[in-house]
Order: sequence, then C-alpha cells, then structure tokens
Amino acid sequence: MTCGISCVDKTLNKSFYHLGICIAKHPGYFVIIPVMITLLCMTGYQQLKYQIDPEYLFSPINGEGKAERALVEQYFKVNYTHRFNVGRITRPGRFGRVIVIPKDGDDNMLRREVFMELRQLDNLIQNASTTYDGDTFTYKDICARWENECFENDILNLDALMDDIESGQLNLTFPIMFNPVTWDAHAFPVFFGGTKLTEDNYIISVPAIQLVYFVTADTKRQDAKGGEWEETFLRVVGKAEKSGMFKHISVSYFASRTLDHELEKNTKTVVPYFSSTFLLMGLFSIITCMMGDAVRSKPFLGLMGNISAIMATLAAFGLAMYCGIEFIGINLAAPFLMIGIGIDDTFVMLAGWRRTPAKMPVHERMAHMMSEAAVSITITSVTDFISFLIGIISPFRSVKIFCTYSVFAVCFTFIWHITFFAACMAISGYRERRNLHAIFGCKVKPMSVAIKEKRNFLYKAIMAGGIDPNDPDNPVDNKDHMFMAFFKDKLAAIINNKWCKIIIIIAFASYLAGACYGVTQIKEGLERRKLSREDSYSVEFFDREDDYYREFPYRMQVIIAGPLNYSDPEIQEQIENLTSTLEHTSYVTSSLYTESWLRSFLSFMERNSDYLNETIDDEQSFIDAVKDHWLFPGNPFSLDVRLNQDETQIIASRFLIQAVNITDTNHEKEMVRDLRKICKDSPLNASIFHPYFVFFDQFELVRPVSLQAMVIGAIIMMIISFIFIPNILCSLWVAFSVISIELGVAGYMALWDVNLDSISMINLIMCIGFSVDFTAHICYTYMSSKKRSPKARVREALHSLGLPIVQGSSSTILGIIALLLAQSYIFLVFFKMVFLVIFFGAMHGLFLLPVLLSLFGPGSWLTWTGRDDGSEEEVDDSADDMKLSNVMEKPFAQSYYMQYPSMGLNGPYAYGSKGFLGAPYKAYGGDEKDQGLGTSGEDSSESSSSRSQRRQQLANNAAAAEKGWRQSSYQNIYGSGAAQFQPQPDLYGQQVSAAEWRQRLDAHEQQHQRNKQRRNPYENYDMQRPIRRNSHGDVIDLRTPTPNSSLDERMRRQYQQALSAGSGDDSSYRQQSEQSPVPLANSSAKRYHRRRSSEDSTRFHQRWPANIVERRARRGHSPTQRHSQSHSYTETAAVAANFAHRSSSHHNLYQQSSKVTHQPPTYQYGDY
Repeated sequence: MTCGISCVDKTLNKSFYHLGICIAKHPGYFVIIPVMITLLCMTGYQQLKYQIDPEYLFSPINGEGKAERALVEQYFKVNYTHRFNVGRITRPGRFGRVIVIPKDGDDNMLRREVFMELRQLDNLIQNASTTYDGDTFTYKDICARWENECFENDILNLDALMDDIESGQLNLTFPIMFNPVTWDAHAFPVFFGGTKLTEDNYIISVPAIQLVYFVTADTKRQDAKGGEWEETFLRVVGKAEKSGMFKHISVSYFASRTLDHELEKNTKTVVPYFSSTFLLMGLFSIITCMMGDAVRSKPFLGLMGNISAIMATLAAFGLAMYCGIEFIGINLAAPFLMIGIGIDDTFVMLAGWRRTPAKMPVHERMAHMMSEAAVSITITSVTDFISFLIGIISPFRSVKIFCTYSVFAVCFTFIWHITFFAACMAISGYRERRNLHAIFGCKVKPMSVAIKEKRNFLYKAIMAGGIDPNDPDNPVDNKDHMFMAFFKDKLAAIINNKWCKIIIIIAFASYLAGACYGVTQIKEGLERRKLSREDSYSVEFFDREDDYYREFPYRMQVIIAGPLNYSDPEIQEQIENLTSTLEHTSYVTSSLYTESWLRSFLSFMERNSDYLNETIDDEQSFIDAVKDHWLFPGNPFSLDVRLNQDETQIIASRFLIQAVNITDTNHEKEMVRDLRKICKDSPLNASIFHPYFVFFDQFELVRPVSLQAMVIGAIIMMIISFIFIPNILCSLWVAFSVISIELGVAGYMALWDVNLDSISMINLIMCIGFSVDFTAHICYTYMSSKKRSPKARVREALHSLGLPIVQGSSSTILGIIALLLAQSYIFLVFFKMVFLVIFFGAMHGLFLLPVLLSLFGPGSWLTWTGRDDGSEEEVDDSADDMKLSNVMEKPFAQSYYMQYPSMGLNGPYAYGSKGFLGAPYKAYGGDEKDQGLGTSGEDSSESSSSRSQRRQQLANNAAAAEKGWRQSSYQNIYGSGAAQFQPQPDLYGQQVSAAEWRQRLDAHEQQHQRNKQRRNPYENYDMQRPIRRNSHGDVIDLRTPTPNSSLDERMRRQYQQALSAGSGDDSSYRQQSEQSPVPLANSSAKRYHRRRSSEDSTRFHQRWPANIVERRARRGHSPTQRHSQSHSYTETAAVAANFAHRSSSHHNLYQQSSKVTHQPPTYQYGDY
C-alpha cells in the first residue's frame, strides 16, 4: 500500500533529528532568541488599525450591490443639505430611529395620551445639545433638509385630529391620507407598523409607530458631527427609557453607529476571559503532563507549552500589524484556538520524548523525539495553514483578515514549538538525566531503590522517581498508564464486538441522516441582530422591526442608465413593461406604492392635453415639457431624472417600487436574485438598488464560496495526507472522514441556530484543517500495524491514540470555552462550530474509523468470515512470496532448508523489521514500534515496564528456541528420534522426510571428502593462508571475525570426530582451525552476523554467475587438470549439481517483490 512518496517523511525525520541534536547542545540560544523576537514583534501593536465598519467587514468586496450603488451615485448623488428624500438615499448616512409600542396594556397607539408622550420624546431628541470640536448644536442645526426645511416626522401632526380619531368621527385611510388641518400627505406605511385594517382599508388600530431623524453627512466634518449627535441621541433616549419617564409608551432605539458599537462591545466582552482561559489551560496542561513518577513528570513543560503558544500568537499579531493589516474584533478568537493547537503539539512532543529510552543521552533523546514528532506536528500545522490560506481568497474582508492573522499565528506557533518549547524540553531532559525532582529540583531515589531502602510512604508518594542506572528496566520504575490500558483492553473490546459494531454503524447512519436534514434547513445571511450582544438595546429594536415593519420593508430604486429618447413610444413601452413586470412579482406591492416620474408625467399630459396644447412627440419637446411641468424644485420627481450638460437629452432616470412581506434572509436573497434577473433580461440598461442590497450580496455568495472552499480544502487535505502518509487507502479514509465531518458540522450548525454567513464560513474553512488531525492519525496507526488480526489492529490503534485523542479534543474545547461565556453571537458561533468539529472528529477517530477499517481494511476477510480471534500474530508477507516462488522455474532440484525458529524474533536487527514507509525502526528498540501520528498524550507508546518485560520474554524465548533447535536438530538428523522430526517443506514447498534429510546430508559429506582428496598441494597451501575463496569464487578474509553458521560448526565437529575415530590425517584441518577465529558465543550475535553476511552477499554479489559451471569444474581439480582438454562437460555438470546449494538465505533473490518482506524462519545448507 505504500506508494513511494516517502521522501517527505524521511526528509522531515532527518532534518528534525539534526535539529533536536542542535537544540539539545545549545538550549539557551533557542530560549532567548524566540523571547527577543517576540518582544520585537510586539512593538508592532503601535501600528494597530482597528476596523469596526460592518459594511467594510461583512459585505463582499466586489459585490453587485456596491456596483449598483456606484451607478446610482454617479447620476443621483444624495444632497443631505438641501434636497434630502428618505426614499432616495444610497447610503444609510447618519440617523437615529425609535420604535414605540404601548406598555399600558392597550395595543392601539392612536390615543391622545400616547401622542402626548410621543411629542415629549420628539422634543427631547430635537432639543438635545451636542458639542463637537468646540461647536455646540442641536438636531435642528444639522438635520437633513428638503428645500431648507428639516426632515420631520409629520405623523406627529395627527395629534390635532386625535379627538376625532378616538371618537370615530375621522377614519384614517391606508396607505396615504391628506391631513385636513395641515394638508400633509401622510404615508402611513413609513410610520405605522403592524396596522390592522378593515375591508375598506380604514385603520382600526396601530400597535407600533416609528420616528426617524436624519442629519447631514455630505462632508467628513458633517459626518463626524453627525456621529457625535448619534452618541447624544442614544444616551438621551436610553436614559429616558431606563428612568421610566414615559408611562404609556416603551421606546427602542437605534442609530447608524449602533453596529459599530456592538462590534466593539463584542471585542471587549471576550477580553476579560483571556486570563481565566490561560489559567484553566495552564492547570489542564500541568495536570495532564504530570505522572506518578516525580522525575519523569513534566508539569512545567505543560505550562511552557501554553506560554509558547501565547508568545507565538503575540509575535504573529505584532508582525501582521507591522504589515499594515487591519485588526478586527473577531481576531480575538484566534488566541484561544492557537492555545489548543499549541497544547496538542506539546502532547505530541512529550509523547515522543517518553518513547525514547531513559538510558540514552539527552541529545540523542531530543533527536529521536524531534524525528518522531516531525510528521505529527508538521501535518497538523500544514493542514491548519492551508485551511486558513484558503480563507484568505474569500470575498469577505472579515474572513480575509481573520484568516491572515491565523496564518501568521499557525506559522509562529509551529516555529516556536520546535525551537522555544523544544529547548525547554532539553533543559528538562538534563534535569531528568540527573534524576532531579520535577517540582522541587532536588535529587531523589528511584521507586525501586526507595522500596529496597524501606523509605516512608510520603517519600515514595511524592519524592521517588526516575530509573535506577544499575537496573534501568525495572518494572517498578516503569509502570504502565492506566488510561492507556483502558482504551486497549476495555474500549477496544467493546468496539470489536460485532453487535457494538452494528450499533456504531446505525448511530453513524443516523448521524448522517440528521446532518443531511440539517443541510436542507440552512439559513443564509448574517442578520443584523446577531452582531449585537444579547443584552444590547439594539436587540429589542431589531425584534420590533421584524415584528411590525416586515410588511413594507424596503423602498427600492430602479435605475435606467444611458441616453434614451424618452419621447419614443417604444422606449416608453419598454419602461412600462419593466415597471409592470416588477410590480407583478410576489416581492413588490401594487402600483399604488410605485413612484414613476414617466408614468405620472404621461398621465398628466394625457389628462391635460387640451389645456396645455403641447406635443411630446419629439425628444426636445418632450424634455422641454418635462422641465416645465414636472421637474420643478419642489417635486420629488426632480430627483429622478438626469439630463446632460446641455439639457438636451436624458442620460439616466429612475423610479421607485415598494417591497412587501419579506419575512427572512432567505426570502431577501430570493427577492434580490429574481428582481436583478428581471432587470438584466430587460432590453434597457436597468439596475435595481437599495442600500441594504450591499449586505444582501453575502446571501448570494456565502453558499457557493463555502462549498468551493470545503471541496478545495478536502482535496488539498487528501493530497497533504497522502504526501505525509503515502498510503492510498489511508488517504481515501481521510477524505471520507473530512467530508463526513464537514457535512455533520454544516448540518448540525443549522439545527443549532447558526446561519451560513461570513462568521460561520470562517469556521467551516477552519474546520477543514481540524477534521484531518484525529482521522489521519488513527488511519495511519491502523494501516501501519503489523498485526494480522483486525481486532489486534484496533487494540493497537486505540492503545496508541485513544488517550491522546481525548486529551487533544479536551484541550481544544477547554481553550474555546471562554467564547461561550462572552454572550456574543460571533464568538458563540466559534464555540459551537469548533465544538462540533472536535467532537465529531474525536467520535470518528475513536469509534467509526476503527469499525470501518476492521470491516474494509487489511485483514477484513477475517472479520467477515468470523475467523478473527484477536491474536497478536503479525503479518507474514513471505506467504505471498512463497506462492510466487512456486510458479517460478525450479533450477535446483535439491534445494532444501531446515526450520530455524529464532530467526522469527523481533529485534533491532530482526530480518525484515522495517517501518511503515520501508525505513527501519528507530535503533533504540526494535520492539518499540512507532505508535503513529498525533499521539498527544503522556506514555502514548508502550511503557518502559511493558517494554522491559517484553524484551525479557523475547530473550527467554530466543534461548529456549535455540536450545530446542539444537536438541531437535541433532536428534532428528543424527540421533534416534526420527519419529519426532516432522516432514518439512523445502524452498519450493516440497515435503522432505527425516530419512531424506539424512540421505542428503550423507551425500553432501561424501562429496566434500572427495573434493578434499582431489585438492593439490597448491590448494592446501592456499587454504592455510588468511585469504581463500568459497565455491562461488568470492574472496573470504579469514582474518575478519565473521563466525561460521551453527550448522557448519556442527558438521565440522562431526567430521573431526570421524577422523579421530579412523586413521585419517586431520593435521592440516587442525592447523587451519587454529588460524580461524573463535566463533562468537552469543547466539543472537551469531544470528545477526550470519543474517548480515547473507544480506551483504545477496546485495553485492550475483547468486549464480554465467560461468558457474566452469568455475565449479575448476574448483574440483588441480591447476593442471583445470587446463586439461580431457575434462568433460558431463563431469563438470555433475560436480556443479552436487554443489548447487547456497548457504544462508540467498533464496531471497528469487522473490520478485521489490519491498522488504518477512521471510520464513529457515536455514539452507551450504556447500563447504
């Protein structure tokens, strides 16, 4: 399954290995330099550019609404000072609004006492004084004006008619009515909310009334003065409402600066929780990094992990500010996330440290720790980096700014952890090397020594720790982790149960069904009320606006740009068709609410054609008539026609339509999309606009942008996981998990009352990186396991990653819990979505993936056939190789082998003991396999106790195996125990009986004797020299202490006994034996050198050279005989056939697999 792209893994391991050595030798530099860089970068906070404009942050950068607004302002710029009309504004400007409802139990606002208090409220607002830059003014001084008159709420003039209205003598006609006293034209939908009508459109009751106050904002100074007036407006109205000044009315208020204030308040609400979060995370890290061993415990390293993440975030933010990037309040959520990421890296590095032997020097332990943690830390940081990098290309500035700061923070957190925190680990390693207490710093005794010395209970509980240099593998000093055992023995047993697997799959199916349902319920768009805190005054205003003013919410402008001949009946018909088409949609009310200068002008000319006696058949006469009769200064229609400089042609015009019954954000999105489509389909160059359309554009973009980011992110995450973990099946499972988790987050966020908006988009993009961590690591551990049984693989994966997954998920959730307490929708969305992705990721890693991998992963046929007994037997890849060798041509009919059990042992030099990517395991313990990626908990590998016990067991097994091998070999081959020797398959799977074994041995010995008799004196002389050649022509240096194989030694001893019993002369042989080195006594060392000799010979020498027959023929004759022409080919072939057996494991060359595999524990006879 490995796909050859292991260079990244190997390069990282090698680079981090050397980095670990460098840090261990010079830890001071790696502590001081990051601290100095952090302090230097923090000076960038002087360049802080705080941005709180909602439109700038939450509207698309190049949205259609902004282009439409630019078009409107190009032809119809608003004049707040002289010609202000509320229905024709292009920007919100500076304003104050109040929505008033009765609070005395009567729902009707049309009462005298209510209007008296409304007058009192109006006077309070208009007479409030404000000071700006030494200038004191009131509302009347800076109000927006129409023909030099302040914009006023003429609805208050109904107080003169209130007696008649209450008595029923005067009926108010909806929607428009002329005041018989003041002759004001009252547009009731603008002021009345939730109006109840009769069938004849007479008003029955009015539950809400709104008053609006606009101030000038044509220049920057006017805009600044308007901002100060808004502050006064909010303060005065708020004080009046809270003080109980009004007995009959309840006032909610809002200003254009309200959203700015709320964003600023959101920022301030989360700041007080920084300290408590840091304390909580520090306490969690300290407790998690502690152990019962007082020396190997690392409480201060857990604290330094937090400090490293905080320093990195501070430095990253300072550098970003130096780069001129604006700062927004949402950025304050990033430190909480970075602390979670940093603590997870801390667990990874501590786990790598604990997997190194305590006997090893500190610089080597650091090198191995950094090498093992390289892929884990790097893949986490790279996935998070890529996720935030995807967010930078978002069309929303809030997303871009947050992701930019997060990219800086992720990079700095990674660098600070492999430098600053690694240096802290090196310092702690030197402390541990000296067996100093983790907290008090005093030298203490190991637990085993404390028990021998009968120390008191308090000393053993608090002070004892470390290892005894004289007995480093003592199990008393190397206790296993109780939670690791729980995941291996308890949770794995539950997951391996077939009924539990069915329950888990059913639960997962239910999870997907709920996620799919939630996706169908997603609401799009960022509602304004959600930008405010729950206790904000603006929330009440937004609620009342939604309750009472959704019937006639938006006064929309339709702009027709470009020069047109409006006198042309065809153009007039096109404009009328466009107007009618818009009016007949479900989003626009009747023509009664439409303000069309062209429609009203043509109607006016038609009604007064006899009186006016004018024609409008040509363009110039049409323009003259419009200017004379319709575009006079007091008519609002004069704001809807734009003439060229010569006033000879109309270059732009507009008309107004009224939206009706727009209920929610999804309805708003549909309205904008459909109305824009109607304008685009028109033959005219028409556009539709409202100031809020700038915000509504996010409704159109947020779904496709989020979907695009999620798909691209999932593909990139799959590629990254394949690069770091080059296994196709593993990458596919990672991609499946990412899609599943993202689907779950998207679905359940909708059910948790989270809309799809720019805030949730940030989290969806961020969740792409977070969803990879747990799933990639659990897949890697399962796939790299050497166990044959899926149950055993599940146990190994959970033993390695069960506790780290719980620790990593817990640390991240604890890191963001402060966002839950901020009572802000923005930070609440962060908490909800990060919680969902962490929870779903942990559940996928702990439960779903082990089940799916056991059903569809390596060895799954054992699960389906019911043959999975959960044994710890490892995969023997040689079975497939033996099958391959059976179909190959058999050139040597007499090749055979004997069982050699000890070669199946695992160890640092065991044959075929390769890692998952083909690289050998770490040299500090062949039986300590890498526990996988992302192990972020303490003792995430096997404890030293279990390792020492397993090493002792392996040593005992090796000794017993060799002893039994020797006894059984001598008895079966030369003894009387033939019945005990079972038939064994030779190299090609043939069964060989004991009698055949003895016959082949006798034939081999006879041939060997004949060869010695034929050797000439020159050969005898050469054999006594330190250099000789074997049967293959290879030079053998007898001065090199390479021991003979155990079988050759036994044959030599038997041969000596035979010579001693007979009359043969063995002096030459004894002389040669005396010059030969003594074989190594250690059996494991003999096996190692024999195996290495075999590997070297197969690596550097061809097994059967082309001239093998001729060489072996010369091998059996004297120099004169070698050149003799009478030597026959038949005799040469016979000799070659007798010497056709190679020693050791040379048959490996006949295995066609390119990868290193575990060969059967066999030994083949040699020929000398």
